Amino acid sequence: MTGTSEATTAFRELLDTLRDLDRTFLEGDRAVTDDRHVADGYRQILTTLGVALDTYLFAEPSRPRFVDTNTPFRRDRRWGGDNTDCYYALCPVDPTRRYRISGNRGDSVYFSVTAYNEPEPGAWSDRVVAIVRDTDLEYDADGSFSFDLGPLPDAAVLLTRDYQADPLTDRRVTWEIEAYDEPEPIRHGADETASALRASAAWLRTMFAIVPLTVGVRSDDVHTIGHEITQRANDFGDPYQVGDANFGWSARDAAYSFGSFVLEDDEALVVTHRPPACRFWNFVVWNQFMATHNADDDRCSVNGTQAVANSDGSVTIVVARGRLEHPNAVSTVDYPRGNLAFRWFLADEVPARPEVRLVRAADAPTTTS
Repeated sequence: MTGTSEATTAFRELLDTLRDLDRTFLEGDRAVTDDRHVADGYRQILTTLGVALDTYLFAEPSRPRFVDTNTPFRRDRRWGGDNTDCYYALCPVDPTRRYRISGNRGDSVYFSVTAYNEPEPGAWSDRVVAIVRDTDLEYDADGSFSFDLGPLPDAAVLLTRDYQADPLTDRRVTWEIEAYDEPEPIRHGADETASALRASAAWLRTMFAIVPLTVGVRSDDVHTIGHEITQRANDFGDPYQVGDANFGWSARDAAYSFGSFVLEDDEALVVTHRPPACRFWNFVVWNQFMATHNADDDRCSVNGTQAVANSDGSVTIVVARGRLEHPNAVSTVDYPRGNLAFRWFLADEVPARPEVRLVRAADAPTTTS
């Protein structure tokens, strides 16, 4: 071979992207402030690279296969707003093809397949193209299902969601997919590889335009004048419902509320909300890269099946750096700062904003009210 191939050029561009990504969490307004988050930043870069290569370099849409992007147990798939209750899998698809999807529902309390667009190679979705929910399907006696999907103009990727009441014991959904038409010839030449590597680099840059998330500042450290509004830690934003137009791979069926925490060793957050009628909800502790720990590391989340409600139907969750005695207690695994998230699936209404109190850990409630 003479000269430099397009694949070589694109590979070196990808290396340049990787080399510069740590600036997003080492420098500027979003620089993280503790060694654990610095280390998490490097893990996040490599995790995101793995997902990007699964999506763009190794995928063959005419020979489809679902690949795990998040699970409750894989440390190399902790990213993008994950949680300890759900399995996510993706499959890039050809919008002109028809596919047969089959599987078994296992013990899932909610599952779906969502088709998303891709505005350009490597760009994150900004629109839901189609969604198939578990309630749309028919099942055999053993819980098996099958259905056809496509062609779906503008669809670029399918993403499955499978929420479990107890991921430590429950059976996940199994997924199979096949294309009806004959597969295309496999082309792994320089041009195809270069395009895939450039799309992967673009996907990485988009991810790190979002993370790390900020955590705001504590209210006891803030001084405001007049109507000045300050982003505060240890609080939640207003819940909102996802629409068909969205950014990233948000769940069309979900309402979300996001917050953050800054905690000393002897402090705790007491978070109370009133869950609406819904198929599933959970609360999760993230680091600043929207990632949590594995389900069997510690209790870093609680969901609607597990939670013990108060007598008035509300649910109180106690967050501390180590897990306390409350039945809905969760741990930050000693992280002093990070982010918090609620999600409610197929809710009858968008819930009210969760209430948060910062207390001494010794004063945190130990029982429901």
